[in-house]
Amino acid sequence: MQIDRGAEQLEATVPGGTLAAQRFGDGEAALLLHGGPGLSEHLGELAAELRGSGVATVRYQQRGVPPSTVEGPFDVERHAADAVAVLDAARVDRAWLVGHSWGGYLALRVATRFPERVSGVLAIGTLGAVGDGGAGQLGPNILSRLDEATRAQLAELEAREEAGTATEEDALRGFALAWPGYFADPANAPACPRDIRLSEAGHLETVASIERDAERVASAVARCAVPVVFLHGSADPIDLEGSARATAAVMPRAKVIVLPGVGHFAWLEQPGSAAAALAALREMT
Repeated sequence: MQIDRGAEQLEATVPGGTLAAQRFGDGEAALLLHGGPGLSEHLGELAAELRGSGVATVRYQQRGVPPSTVEGPFDVERHAADAVAVLDAARVDRAWLVGHSWGGYLALRVATRFPERVSGVLAIGTLGAVGDGGAGQLGPNILSRLDEATRAQLAELEAREEAGTATEEDALRGFALAWPGYFADPANAPACPRDIRLSEAGHLETVASIERDAERVASAVARCAVPVVFLHGSADPIDLEGSARATAAVMPRAKVIVLPGVGHFAWLEQPGSAAAALAALREMT
């Protein structure tokens, strides 16, 4: 996890050990939920942008990757309870939840289970909570943006995974190869974070739990009265219609902001867009 100089370092006690967290700044708190699942925390630039809009940011490494516990269980319900444990450790009664990708899905789940702890949800490039959440087109959309040589390398890695011989290093290499495909302009994508880490068990088991609970979660978000803003790039490989729009359509207090020509990492491709979306969310309360 990237450490912000001057941030208060925290530990949240959870089943299996502790979660490494940090709180930085003054004002209302925003809890950031990183993507993955099973990846290392990588939201430093997003946190800095949001602090510029007058909130304190709370960030943490989700279970599965050091310095947080590497123990399971890895399922959505446990991740949601972990997020609340981090709020407790940071001495925060209510927070804005800002989730990216899988973290947006997790933010919605926290809002349905613990609405008394949530002021509102900003879901950026989110996996949706209706149907397949837009995940079905993610892989094909990324591959379509990559050159033939890169696609061939990814096919080799996928074959190893299917054969059960893939290593964590293979998974990290695959992530780095696919990285440019998350951006609207792959040729000019920023460098993949060099310190990224991956928990294969954390990823696979959490994804399996998402699939198992799909119908129950879709029903829960339809009853959720917490205000939600979906910020989604028109060039995000997670399908806009199947994720943000489909989920917002069933929620009583939700709106969708679309960023033309932006991919999966809105704060990197259009700086200031996340802070503006958080301001729009705050106006909904």
